[in-house]
Amino acid sequence: MAGHRFRYGAWRDGPDPLAPPYDVRAAVDEVGERVLAGDSLRDVLRDLLRQGPRQGRGLDELRARARRMRRDALRRGNLDGAVTRAQQLLDQAIAAERDELGRRDDMDARFNEAVLDNLPRSTSRAVEELSEYDWASDEARGLYQQILDGLRREVVEQRFAGMKQALENGDFSGVSEMVSDLNALLQKHARGEDTQDAFQRFMDKHGQFFPENPQNIEELIDSLARRAAAAERLMRSLSPQQQEELSRLMEQALGEGPLRGQLAELTDNLRALRPQLNWGRGERVRGPNDLGYGEAAGALGEIGDLDELLDQLGQEHPGATLDDIDVEMVERQLGRSAADDVRRLRDLERELSRQGWVTRDEEGLTLSPKALRRLGRTALAQVFDELKSKRQGQHDLRDAGAAGDLIGSSRRWEFGDEQPLDVVRTIGNAVRRRAGSGVSTLPVRLAPDDFEVAETERRASAAVALCVDLSYSMFADGRWGPMKQTALALSHLVATQFPQDSLQIIGFGLHASVLSQGQLAATDPTMEKGTNLQHALNLAGRHLRRHPGSEPVVMIVTDGEPTAHLENGEGVFWWPPLPETVRATVQEVDHLTKFGATLNFFMLGEDPGLQRFVAKVAERNGGRVFSPDADELGRYVVDDYVRARRGRR
Repeated sequence: MAGHRFRYGAWRDGPDPLAPPYDVRAAVDEVGERVLAGDSLRDVLRDLLRQGPRQGRGLDELRARARRMRRDALRRGNLDGAVTRAQQLLDQAIAAERDELGRRDDMDARFNEAVLDNLPRSTSRAVEELSEYDWASDEARGLYQQILDGLRREVVEQRFAGMKQALENGDFSGVSEMVSDLNALLQKHARGEDTQDAFQRFMDKHGQFFPENPQNIEELIDSLARRAAAAERLMRSLSPQQQEELSRLMEQALGEGPLRGQLAELTDNLRALRPQLNWGRGERVRGPNDLGYGEAAGALGEIGDLDELLDQLGQEHPGATLDDIDVEMVERQLGRSAADDVRRLRDLERELSRQGWVTRDEEGLTLSPKALRRLGRTALAQVFDELKSKRQGQHDLRDAGAAGDLIGSSRRWEFGDEQPLDVVRTIGNAVRRRAGSGVSTLPVRLAPDDFEVAETERRASAAVALCVDLSYSMFADGRWGPMKQTALALSHLVATQFPQDSLQIIGFGLHASVLSQGQLAATDPTMEKGTNLQHALNLAGRHLRRHPGSEPVVMIVTDGEPTAHLENGEGVFWWPPLPETVRATVQEVDHLTKFGATLNFFMLGEDPGLQRFVAKVAERNGGRVFSPDADELGRYVVDDYVRARRGRR
């Protein structure tokens, strides 16, 4: 390649061909936005694939196309066209025969006319009675033979796509031999024997009859079973009279040779190997045209494939993944672009799992801890934006909030330290380190090990209990999303800025329970009634007592007065609140007050009962009451936490 010069640069001819099909982080952020807006996590993750990420096509659009195609197939024509066509040919044959008999003046002609006059009205029975009839008209004989040959050809062609050439040559013996060998192969496979070599010998001998070129016996069975199931569905889609007519015509067409029994045996073998196909389901197919046997079975086969495809695209069964979708079937039914859409969605699902954004449990996809951290960071950023814009100047959010007086000593910095940096000792460490390595030039570069913090008299830590109302009214009144955003933001703030603090999120409805970040994100509203603040405060007290040396912080987010309490371990609900409920709740308030915890209420809405209750609790406990709008809840809670953890004792 001497003398050649190459230049490399950014791709400028359309979209980057090496770029991933979707921005995975953008997809995660899209999920986060909807979760923080109050949508169900399960629904959001499902919609990500069903509707596709922004500017993408999802499974729902593909399902809509498949449904339209199914409706079109149901309007394709009348399924009894084979019987109708046979009737037309029979009428033409009888008319031609009568013309020929009318030109003859003998007793045989009159007798044959009497035979024709007394034929059954049933097409199949008439064809059966004429099987031994001695036709006087060559034209009539040819028309009658068309009934049998045409139907026989359609039946065999429908079952075996590559039989057209053999049937045109009248080689039904070759068809019979192939079907016999095929039945032997399928029976061997059903017994669990190794059929790899037998399959290859079968394809070497009869491969010309299978233009789809199956690569193994499973592909061969799939292809044949779908065709056989379509033929069975055709029979189930006809009325009982039409079924009888078509069955008799097929018996006449296939004759007394072995082929009829071999095809029946083949159907039984395929049904046993693929029982999950819709063998017995009928369809109401109507239209202006009469469909022949092959056309009708083809329409029902297409409907069957579309039904299976709709089920795959629906992803409704437990444990469903995009790997369950047959991409080849999608391409066959909906086209190449639809198959590419499924591949891109499949790549997105796999990439979300590979990069650790989602995990899968028995209920489907859920966010991983990594994604929850990103979700919490997003929630906290939104809260901080509100704090900066609406409460600017009141405090510095980046302040770690260290408590205690400086004692003159310092120590190495550790992650999570709140103490101020000792700048002199930090720079001194960097200078000594560089001098020891023989480097004496400026500037001085700091390394993580150089940092020292000034020690204080006491390092403050807080035990935080955030109690959030999970009653249905929170969802119905649009407070579910802000509640989740607030809890996730506070959780992320504690984990990243104040790791020495201990936060516990407690959700309460008819009962209360401790929630992890993932459980909170996945929590969906229910219609269960009850606001069991007593149980929530009881769990909060347990959490605080496990951290006796920490500043106790209790925050309650609710939109309704207590209407439930625990009695013998069971939640008891009543509205208006029972005196027992109020007493049990106030008792928990008193326990927390004695422990030194101050309860701050974030009251959403204007429930008069709640206002009276929290006013009395604030008077009894010394806590504060806030009445923020739902979209300001995060700002109030985070602000109060930062202030409270600095120490109010």
